[in-house]
Amino acid sequence: MYIPKANQETRLPILHDFMQTHPLASLITMGSTGLIASHIPLVLIDDASEFGLLRGHISRANPQSRDLNPSIDALAIFSGDQHYITPTWYPMKQETGKVVPTWNYAVVHAYGPIRLIEDPAWLMAHLETLTNTHEASFPKPWKITDAPPGYIASQLKGIIGLELPIRRLEGKWKVSQNRNTADRQGVAKGLTDLNTTESLAMKSMVEDAT
Repeated sequence: MYIPKANQETRLPILHDFMQTHPLASLITMGSTGLIASHIPLVLIDDASEFGLLRGHISRANPQSRDLNPSIDALAIFSGDQHYITPTWYPMKQETGKVVPTWNYAVVHAYGPIRLIEDPAWLMAHLETLTNTHEASFPKPWKITDAPPGYIASQLKGIIGLELPIRRLEGKWKVSQNRNTADRQGVAKGLTDLNTTESLAMKSMVEDAT
């Protein structure tokens, strides 16, 4: 990924928190037919390695599991807040007119080899972790044991687990760091005035980066 120095994020706690906050990843692999992507939630595991381990699962019917080149690392892309930035928010527009639109966003790329897992015990433990993590904020969290055992067993037969030990981790925060103070303040004000969930989230990122 092309990352100008101003947009580079290398702090591991920040990258890990981002991946846990935005767990739906685009998992991209290379096979005999070319590139293939699946959009799946991934769980970040602290396995005492430098960058950690990702766990997930895909449908057994998904051809991605049958067409993997194990010699080429997979790429998991975690995408976060994003927003269009109009040049009308820049005071520089009035001064010189030398401004253009852009798009602000934050992403994390995780690279590593894929290992497929079909062990039912592993799959059950993974699904329990995944479910417990995302049900935790609900007043009455759903549990796997809420469903009939036979039904869960049949569902397990339809999925394949995967692990991706992270060999390389990249973070890119493109949040107006290349603009001067006045322009960044103009962007923050413009996003505030829009007053949408998306604009306010990006406004916070712009302010945090200044």
